[in-house]
Amino acid sequence: MGMACSSCSAHVERTLNEQKGVSHASVNLAMRTALVEFDDSITNLPQLKAAVNAIGFDLIVEENRSAEEVERRELSLLRRRTLLAWLSGAAVMAVPMLAGKDSHTAFTLQLQLMLALFCLIACARQFYTAAWKQLRHGMASMDTLVAFSTAISFTYSAIVTFHLSTLNPPLSTLNPPLSTYFDASVMIVAFVLTGRLIEERAKRATASSIRQLMGLQPKTARLVKQTFGHSVQDGTGNGESDFDLVPLSTVSIGDVVEVRAGEKIPVDGTVTQATSFMNEKAAYVDESMLTGEATPVAKQAMATRVHAGTVVSQGKLRLRATQVGEHTALAQIIDMVQRAQGSKAPVQRVVDRMAAIFVPVVTAIALVTFFAWFLAGAGWSQAVVSAVAVLVVACPCAMGLATPTALMVGIGKAAERNILIKDAAALEELRKVDAIVIDKTGTLTIPNQQIDFTRADQLDFEEREQLKPHAREAVDELHAEGIHLCLMSGDRHDAVAHWAAQAGITDFKSQVKPADKEEKVSELKTQGKHVAMVGDGINDSQALALADVSIAIGTGTDVAIDVAQVTLMGNDLRTLPEAIRLSRSTVKMIRQNLFWAFIYNLTCIPLAAGLPRALGYDLQLTPMWASALMACSSLSVVLNSLRLKLTH
Repeated sequence: MGMACSSCSAHVERTLNEQKGVSHASVNLAMRTALVEFDDSITNLPQLKAAVNAIGFDLIVEENRSAEEVERRELSLLRRRTLLAWLSGAAVMAVPMLAGKDSHTAFTLQLQLMLALFCLIACARQFYTAAWKQLRHGMASMDTLVAFSTAISFTYSAIVTFHLSTLNPPLSTLNPPLSTYFDASVMIVAFVLTGRLIEERAKRATASSIRQLMGLQPKTARLVKQTFGHSVQDGTGNGESDFDLVPLSTVSIGDVVEVRAGEKIPVDGTVTQATSFMNEKAAYVDESMLTGEATPVAKQAMATRVHAGTVVSQGKLRLRATQVGEHTALAQIIDMVQRAQGSKAPVQRVVDRMAAIFVPVVTAIALVTFFAWFLAGAGWSQAVVSAVAVLVVACPCAMGLATPTALMVGIGKAAERNILIKDAAALEELRKVDAIVIDKTGTLTIPNQQIDFTRADQLDFEEREQLKPHAREAVDELHAEGIHLCLMSGDRHDAVAHWAAQAGITDFKSQVKPADKEEKVSELKTQGKHVAMVGDGINDSQALALADVSIAIGTGTDVAIDVAQVTLMGNDLRTLPEAIRLSRSTVKMIRQNLFWAFIYNLTCIPLAAGLPRALGYDLQLTPMWASALMACSSLSVVLNSLRLKLTH
């Protein structure tokens, strides 16, 4: 907790990686999470927490404190501080207005000083605390810039105020005239806090997809306590039963749970009893969140598997828990999405290296600006205003948020469309794909589970298998994107030719072995193609390993053992072109964010330093407006990323 910019996340990441026993640590600014791999015989979570606390941040590791609870508390505190900062700012600016012709007297300035000091203590002390801890460890972040800028403007104004208290002349009669910037110091805090408040709310919107997935997990379960006439262990009782509505965390493997129409199944398990008004031996379950299929599936008491998060649409069923908690299919899907959203795209590592030197460079520019104006004879006021404006307007936050916010939206949006992407690198590679090698059976077609293999040569193609729903539409979309498709199958030639024609694929090969698929991938790569392999993840393992992007077709229940970089859940092949389009849009959004973040800093820093005034133009960016621009830059990056939710 406490990270505000890419410099912050870079410092936390470096600190964690420097700890003994830590093999790898990755910090995500947008999600405010850290993925740490460590040897618990050398270090532990309390020690890692202490190391992070020492540099001014907090690591939430207590099991009784959920991240969501901490975020709500922090957001509430931020709201109160923001409101108080604005009230203080209004009061500071109202004092000279109410004083009228006495607005520049020592008494008026002393009153402004007290109000500004109250604001800095009550609303901005976290900036000073964090900046001090970081400086002690040779680090600097956005907190450092805010602390320096407000401290400089307040201290300079206080010196002017005490100087006037000694001489007691009107401020306007001094030559050269002196100005105070109590209003600037307070408004900097108000604008920065406002920017962070809006930014936090926007970032919560970027994480809405993962919260929707988490919302699929019920909080309680109806545990079967006693069945009169039958034992609970066999789960088949048709008589009266007693139930306990218990927290989900108390359900164990082997427990029998009853789920009624409209309720979510709380655990993975096997059906022991099912009934509905349509079928006395089956209940119907909506599994669309896993498979994308809208039609409810009949579940009978024949050890049929059901999964947590799916919904009983008709009837009721009992099941014996086989996987609970973090081991359910839904929990593993959530974990995969969270890890993917927390991973770093290759471009982010370049941004992280730049962020490490950003604040020191900006501080140096501010010092040069101050001495340049002072030595040029512009006076203290011009020198201080320009230096403070440089410190305030510089924004590493926008650069730090550019990549992770776009990734969070893109990967989350993919999950909503039943597309699971393993990490940011896979998302970035997927956009480059211009050739796809696709398996036939189980990937392009669905085998007929009733098919008599002793008579295979005598059956029509449609009796042996059928084309997956919307397969032809998906192929047409891929062709429209300029992607070459090659169908590879171990089936006989006439069968492969038939299904290739049905799907609209002209390049196909039959009676191939796994090594032949690998060879085809290698051949396409030699031609300069960026190749994706689409298969079942097992028989096509050689080709999947060699491909630039490996894509598996699954129901979502195989996620834990699936080694593919991308998993398309369900049988709708239109998710394949959708995944490629989403990848391209996400990477495009990242580039836009980074471009505008860099342009913002390249434009605003010279403007704040007073370059136009040095060239003879009457234009100066004041610290107050610099803080407003800084807040807007971060917000614009987050809002731009959110456009992905509207365009896909």
